Amino acid sequence: MRLQEESLKLPVSQLDVSLYHLDDESKAFFKRETGIQDDDEVKAHIVAVQNKAYSVFQYPCFRTFDFVKSTMGEHPMYAHLLELGKQRNNAIFLDLACCFGQDARKAVRDGYPVQNILASDLRAEFWSLGHELFRSDDNSFPAAFIQGDIFDKSFLDPTALPPKETHAETNIPPLKSLTSLNPLRSYLSACYCGNLFHLFDEDAQRQLAKALAGLLSPEPGSMIFGAHLALAKKGMMKTTGIDGFMFCHSPDSWKELWQSIFGKDAVEVTAELRVYPLKIADTIGVAAGDDTPVIYMDWSVLRK
Repeated sequence: MRLQEESLKLPVSQLDVSLYHLDDESKAFFKRETGIQDDDEVKAHIVAVQNKAYSVFQYPCFRTFDFVKSTMGEHPMYAHLLELGKQRNNAIFLDLACCFGQDARKAVRDGYPVQNILASDLRAEFWSLGHELFRSDDNSFPAAFIQGDIFDKSFLDPTALPPKETHAETNIPPLKSLTSLNPLRSYLSACYCGNLFHLFDEDAQRQLAKALAGLLSPEPGSMIFGAHLALAKKGMMKTTGIDGFMFCHSPDSWKELWQSIFGKDAVEVTAELRVYPLKIADTIGVAAGDDTPVIYMDWSVLRK
């Protein structure tokens, strides 16, 4: 198993404030969450937290200020997530690799029950910085958070098979009491994985997919969804990060992966590509150094 974080990690360099940009929707969301209304104060506050985050790890999204935006809110299956929150009792939603929790906050703002949300990340510092960024605390934003390594079997066991029966809703463990994700096997209504899978090599991506399959409820409509770097044909992508290359799936190989885990007739898998502008891609360290487009894949795995 190979961790590909170093392929995206940028060489330590001075942050560029000129890259700061929030679209109108992101700016309005941030102002609602923080109560800060002055544009200059908004920028100064975000830049201050950016510097702290970049000192923890040099992720490209920190350099480009994407950590303020909810990419999940733009996902084609986001509306389905909100419907799950409305229609199911105790519809547990896992925001995996949550970083600052901006996606979980977006879901709560749009009506998802906060008591049914669990956020998780390898680095607890990012969750704390999320409270600082959005001027919240555990009382004003009481979503549960759990720190852990998804490749530690004591935290997330990849050997559990996808469940065929749903546990009674009354047996769901209290989210804030959890010390690992393993007690949630067959309980998840939804799991979002934004910018996660591409951090790992092919074998590790399969291991993670299998582990998440064991957590998903067999109830029809339950889903795992996300977005990450991809290629039209699976293989190695050249990057401008430290390591230079990273493995990426294609829509076809991604569908085959999930169908091999769940069974072809058990899930509906969608995977659609979208192109990043090269200028932005150069900035975040994933451009090929020529006119080769940089591609993202929006995907979902839906229980039938």
